[in-house]
Amino acid sequence: MDFNFYSPINVKSGKDCVTDNSALLKSFGKKCIIVTGSASAKRCGALSDVTGALEKEDIAYIIYDKITENPRIDHCHRAGALARDFNAAFVIGIGGGSPLDAAKAVAVYATNPSFSPEDIYTPEKRERALPIVAIGTTAGTGSEVGRVSVLTNPKTSRKKSIAPNDCHPSLTFADPKYTYSMPYSVTVSTALDALSHVLEGYMSVKCGDIPTLFGENAIALIWEGLSFLHREKTVPDEALREKLYYGSLYAGITLAYCGTAFPHPLGYILTENYGIPHGKACTAFMGEFIERAAEYTPERAERALDIMGTDLAFFKKAIDELTDLPEIKMTAEQIEKYCERFVAAPANFKFSPGGFTKEDAVKIFRERFL
Repeated sequence: MDFNFYSPINVKSGKDCVTDNSALLKSFGKKCIIVTGSASAKRCGALSDVTGALEKEDIAYIIYDKITENPRIDHCHRAGALARDFNAAFVIGIGGGSPLDAAKAVAVYATNPSFSPEDIYTPEKRERALPIVAIGTTAGTGSEVGRVSVLTNPKTSRKKSIAPNDCHPSLTFADPKYTYSMPYSVTVSTALDALSHVLEGYMSVKCGDIPTLFGENAIALIWEGLSFLHREKTVPDEALREKLYYGSLYAGITLAYCGTAFPHPLGYILTENYGIPHGKACTAFMGEFIERAAEYTPERAERALDIMGTDLAFFKKAIDELTDLPEIKMTAEQIEKYCERFVAAPANFKFSPGGFTKEDAVKIFRERFL
């Protein structure tokens, strides 16, 4: 048995959990910065719930709402300076993966005034990040229950992750109602992201007993939602929205323990260079991934398909149709340049079923896009 387990995050879940547990915010201090995007947190009601809770507890706040998809380190650096000038004691992130990942970076920059934007990628000694409170508004990222933050360097246009222990949220409010306003396209893309998280982690050699339990719950819940989205081509009801949301959190915990496999770094290339949304960019390679899992970790692949109640052929067909990747053409020279970053195989490659190399990546890109 493998019962190794670590989770420093206090999660409060359910309808109106922000309002009902507002007193928990007082333990972090009297000032905070809210990090979010320009619209979704307002549209779904999360921002008004949070500001109401802060005002109820007499906590002052400022709002930084300039976070975009694939959050940029320079924007996070700027927000960190604002937090420091305001003397914020903690950071609240509201949104999908981008604002939540950005909030983690802001928490680091706020306590390290000498940092340049690029310094966040270095493991050198630094001051501990501010405490983080996370409120998710999409059913995909799982960032509410993990320490990973994926950030984009605008100088290179490349995405790269950090995962320091002090970027675990101290407190997470998990209210599925904030996902109800997501349109169909975002619902699909975020659910595909959650599926990538759980399957890539579940097939990893790092997946012990605890992440397996979370992963199998996630697979069942997420696939039920994706099956509906594939079949009905419309948004789900609130009950299914709730299943998708909690499925994404289960997947996030599996991700936190096991990391991702090769679809994620390959997907970064599609996002950075062709504007493909993150979730769909990862599932663009899910067919190759599940086939590789069936070859190298057949028991895991069979178990996952059994939980979903489907076979390999239909799984690949449904994911391809939901991903709906536009036609992409690459030259041989482009492929080689894109894959230069994989010369030193990242951990995502090493923990993929059967291992994975730069040459494997080049082969997939040539077969798909040349």
